[in-house]
Amino acid sequence: MAVYAIGDVQGCFDELQQLLQLIKFDPANDYVWFCGDLVNRGPKSLETLRFVKGLGKAAVSVLGNHDLHLLAKAEGFGKQLDKDTLDAILNAPDRDELMVWLRHLPVLHHDAALGYTMVHAGLAPQWDLAQAEACARELEAALRGPDYLDFIRVMYGNKPSRWDEGLDGIDRLRFTTNVFTRLRFCYPDGTLDLKAKGAPGTQKKGVLPWYQVPGRKSEGERIIIGHWSTHQVGVWNNIMALDGGCLWGGQLVAVRLDLAEPEWSTIECEGSCRPVELGR
Repeated sequence: MAVYAIGDVQGCFDELQQLLQLIKFDPANDYVWFCGDLVNRGPKSLETLRFVKGLGKAAVSVLGNHDLHLLAKAEGFGKQLDKDTLDAILNAPDRDELMVWLRHLPVLHHDAALGYTMVHAGLAPQWDLAQAEACARELEAALRGPDYLDFIRVMYGNKPSRWDEGLDGIDRLRFTTNVFTRLRFCYPDGTLDLKAKGAPGTQKKGVLPWYQVPGRKSEGERIIIGHWSTHQVGVWNNIMALDGGCLWGGQLVAVRLDLAEPEWSTIECEGSCRPVELGR
């Protein structure tokens, strides 16, 4: 059995099929992890959702910011953005079934046997793995519970921006959501900077990639992320970055995880959007 992780697809369904063919993925024997952002901005978000859902137990995906945006829009809370390509899902006959499946996805996936943890964006520097898993379960419970609309209605916002164990209610859930689905940079004290989106080295002085914050409690863990299309694909500080910017004409990336040395596979992508038009 082979285990693969794949970077952000964002509706680039045809490229996903090409990549799976390249790695000879067999859903009867293999397993695939998706880093989140299955949907949006690419041309075939509906096909992507249906396909990944149809893989059943052969696949796991964590929720990304675009996936949460879809859930919010489906419930009438998300902003209508010109760059969205979600109408096919919102108008689909199986829309409700897809939304139930989507909001029951995890925000953190950990495989103790392989020694990898996957999230869409990052972990708060103050969290060790146990704390991250506990916060993930809290957020997942809010999304899956009977009152999930109460959370989705108020989940957006940049505050609070620093972890405190005393956080509770919506403040705790919003902070957790931002960490798992939006994080790129932090201040040295662990305060989130959610505005910077460029590659490491382009941020303002005094701000660091979240995984470079001194004393980060998860630094001993091997963590797989997507989300950061301006970040170079590869491994830094035990962080495996897989978003190759397929949507923007970059690459769709897969890495095989069950080998002594991870095996990387990529396909070059024509791209569905131009960064100068939409931004990243």
